[in-house]
Amino acid sequence: MHDIKKIKDEFLAKLKGKVNLSEINQIKSDLFGKNGLISSQFKKIGTIEESKRKKFASDLNIIKDELQDLINFKIKEFENVEINKKLEKEKIDITLPERPFVRGKIHPVSQTIDEISSIFSEIGFSVEEGPDVENAYNNFTALNTPDNHPARDMHDTFYLDENKKNLLRTHTSPVQIRTMLNNKPPIKIIAPGRTYRCDSDMTHTPMFHQLEGLHIDKDVNMGNLKGCLDFFLKKFFEDKNLEMRFRPSHFPFTEPSVEVDISYKLENNKIVVGKGDKWLEVLGCGMVHPNVLKNVKIDPKKFQGYAFGVGIDRLAMLKYGITDLRSFFEGDLRWSNHYGFDANDVPTNYRGLSK
Repeated sequence: MHDIKKIKDEFLAKLKGKVNLSEINQIKSDLFGKNGLISSQFKKIGTIEESKRKKFASDLNIIKDELQDLINFKIKEFENVEINKKLEKEKIDITLPERPFVRGKIHPVSQTIDEISSIFSEIGFSVEEGPDVENAYNNFTALNTPDNHPARDMHDTFYLDENKKNLLRTHTSPVQIRTMLNNKPPIKIIAPGRTYRCDSDMTHTPMFHQLEGLHIDKDVNMGNLKGCLDFFLKKFFEDKNLEMRFRPSHFPFTEPSVEVDISYKLENNKIVVGKGDKWLEVLGCGMVHPNVLKNVKIDPKKFQGYAFGVGIDRLAMLKYGITDLRSFFEGDLRWSNHYGFDANDVPTNYRGLSK
């Protein structure tokens, strides 16, 4: 009994003194290891007189529990200190301002398509779409484009096979062909979408956006075409004083064909669309060629129509003062934040379309 009391007093004094975690683990090993002092005392129980054995075992268990509890308490203290140090380093400072919420912007091209669609819907046009990959018949032949026309050359068109049967559409006019083949007149549609040509500079890119319009019915004439485009251009540029003129031109799929110019003036070397003394070409149009109607099984003696095509990217550049077409596709967030639109800027002719 004297031995175990001496062991208890000695190690209690050590544990209650100033010890580090390494020293505590060493004390634990000295007491309860395979050959530790307490472990050795338990091995002696069988050698003690039977009358004293029970009390010795009881006292030994009490001392063992007391020392183990104190060791575990000390180890827990050190663990808590380490945890608190770690928490102090990794804590989140809730007094810091929250990270800013960045809201995306609608691209000017998407906004312009919505604006144009909204305007033409006011006068009864519906929107039609078609595939980017087209066949040569819909893209050229059905539109009365001769086999030797420059537009069919490989330096102007992206062909997808050696036979030149499939290609990336060079305009959205094939949508008109598909619509006329699948529907009977009257037809009144616009067809916005991506188009592709072998060209690249400040005002041209290999991929760009175009919109074609088509109106087929009985007794449709150039007066209807002029009225339609006059309405559209004044609404789009939000200028009732905008002047427009037709200038004779040539396109294989229309006859007669014209190019449309709008008035503008220069202010600080910038184009300002509206009433002015200069003219700027913005789109091409004309009466649908009788051969095109025949190719889609529409009788040109009963039905007539007009068609027009306009570059969506170019209209966006003119309206919103964008000088380089290539910036549309560079993905610069600073540019998008400057020229982009908020999601709530839904186009409507009743509250204005511009920013």
